[in-house]
Amino acid sequence: MHGGFGGGGGGGGRLRRLSSVEDEKPQITWELMKRVLGYARPYRWQLVGMLVIILITTGLALLTPLLMRNLIDVALPNKDMNLLVAVTLGLLAIPLVSAGITVLQRYLNSAVGEGVTYDLRVALFKHLQAMSLRFFTNTKSGELMSRLNNDVVGAQNAISNTIVSMITDIVQVVAVFGVMLSLEWRLTIISVAIFPLFIFAARRFSERLRDILRETMDANASMNAMMGETLNISGNLLVKLFGRSPVEVERFDKRAGKVRDLGRKRAVWGVMFFALIGIFTAIGTAIVYGVGGYLVIKDVFTVGTIVAFGSYLRTLYSALQDLANAPVDFASSVVSFERVFEVVDLPLEIDEKPGAIELTTVRGDLAFEDVSFRYESKGANLLSEVQRFGQIDSVKTVLSGGKPVTPNGKSKGKSDAVEVVE
Repeated sequence: MHGGFGGGGGGGGRLRRLSSVEDEKPQITWELMKRVLGYARPYRWQLVGMLVIILITTGLALLTPLLMRNLIDVALPNKDMNLLVAVTLGLLAIPLVSAGITVLQRYLNSAVGEGVTYDLRVALFKHLQAMSLRFFTNTKSGELMSRLNNDVVGAQNAISNTIVSMITDIVQVVAVFGVMLSLEWRLTIISVAIFPLFIFAARRFSERLRDILRETMDANASMNAMMGETLNISGNLLVKLFGRSPVEVERFDKRAGKVRDLGRKRAVWGVMFFALIGIFTAIGTAIVYGVGGYLVIKDVFTVGTIVAFGSYLRTLYSALQDLANAPVDFASSVVSFERVFEVVDLPLEIDEKPGAIELTTVRGDLAFEDVSFRYESKGANLLSEVQRFGQIDSVKTVLSGGKPVTPNGKSKGKSDAVEVVE
């Protein structure tokens, strides 16, 4: 025997990816973006609250370097105790206020994230409940579990984390750039001159990391599907009955090995990306401090100014680094959205017709009047490639409502009859 064993709602076919083209690369389109953002619409006020908090925390963060500049350039040289106390209290108050606001931001973030997870999971489950029995006969339950759990959580990350982080970083870049420009325009120009390097790194690595993540998700789904096949009671019974334990272990070893290899590849590419960003950041920082030190020696500006400028520079580069990585994070989350939408968009084989007659009095009797049918699943909207052929010829019978009926016999068609009733 070849292939795996079905059970627990999973079919015995070879699992395929829902994407019809094997080498198809998912693209971030405006239509996809509108659909993704549609899941954030019910939580718009929480998102507005988070935006307000982002503006407040960014403003507070801008005050700390300025307080340090006053401490170094004014309070200490002039031995001004009142200013020293004021600066010290300010340096204590800012992190305390920021911490309290951050707790509120985290609460709003979790409300949005868990809400999106709930909406996606319910929408996916509701659509699956409307699918036909034939769909579940030919679909591996492990694949569906992967979509309901892993992909749904990955998708909500786009709204609750990635988009919020991008907004935070953009606000920080704009605000810090304005303050730096007011302090010293020449150093500011030097600081942002390396920004094209960040863009180069992001474009170079984001597409590759996204492809690797897509492969990893597919490999995980395949591994989960096999576990769903062989670790339920019916599947494991067949494995033991036919003495296929060594074969199944070998199959699982290959699938788990693929997940392991893809995890290594993703880790290496991720480290390479951050290493390159770190090099660009170090180059910019070294140039800025070198030029800034020269200007201090020439008495163009003070030591406190360059200390404050250095603090802003770290904030600027940190935000730029996050923005450079944002396409990678967002693309990863969009991959999860795509995998969820692939299931949600599967057309229903059995659907209510417009203007259908609503039955008012139902006895529950079911009559077969010379029923014959035969079908095959080729080309159907399924998650597997299994082809099944069922046949019923000239059936005439009446099943009374409220009485259990058990179809028996060696011929095909028993399950197909149930599907017809459905």
